[in-house]
Amino acid sequence: MNTALIIFAKAPQPGLCKTRLNPALGAKGAADLAARMLASTLAFASEAGFASVVLRMAPDPTNGAWQDVSIPAGTQCLAQGDGDLGARMQRAAEAALLDHDAVLLVGTDCVELDADWLRAAAAALADHDAVLHPSDDGGYTLLGLRRSHDSLFSEMPWSTEQVAALTRERLDALGWRYAVLSISHDIDTPDDLIYLPDHWPLPMIG
Repeated sequence: MNTALIIFAKAPQPGLCKTRLNPALGAKGAADLAARMLASTLAFASEAGFASVVLRMAPDPTNGAWQDVSIPAGTQCLAQGDGDLGARMQRAAEAALLDHDAVLLVGTDCVELDADWLRAAAAALADHDAVLHPSDDGGYTLLGLRRSHDSLFSEMPWSTEQVAALTRERLDALGWRYAVLSISHDIDTPDDLIYLPDHWPLPMIG
């Protein structure tokens, strides 16, 4: 199936990203970890072999905050644009679905994400309208779609424990067939650091 992978990311700069980790890692340490998670996500995205990989960036790609970030060849770099997270996700998904059969939307905070994980989510879309990887905090780490509907993105209380449950309610209301995959974990707070891979040393505090 002709699938696009869209990665949403903030520039890994102190004060711009992962600020809830600052109490444990400091601003620079949190940014260093964000940079590693971004690099890991981009590497697995390239390995997964999708028809296209799009990095949706905040701030926009011309901003100097991105100047030291290495981005794999073939990755399309686009601005996230205006609006809340839902508006940005919907706009990106609908743009991708204009010339792809399906789209996967991910962030860079789930360290369980690898190429096989991405391929399995895409494979689930062969006979489902949508696929969801819920996270243990009540959100989700991946949303896959073969079509879009604004109810999946609008009036959503983002960054709350209600997001995955509300998304499933809205998918049910649409009558769509969807798959719910394994529980995953985002690295957002100091308590989440236990989910980092053992071979990832914690960044220097700073």
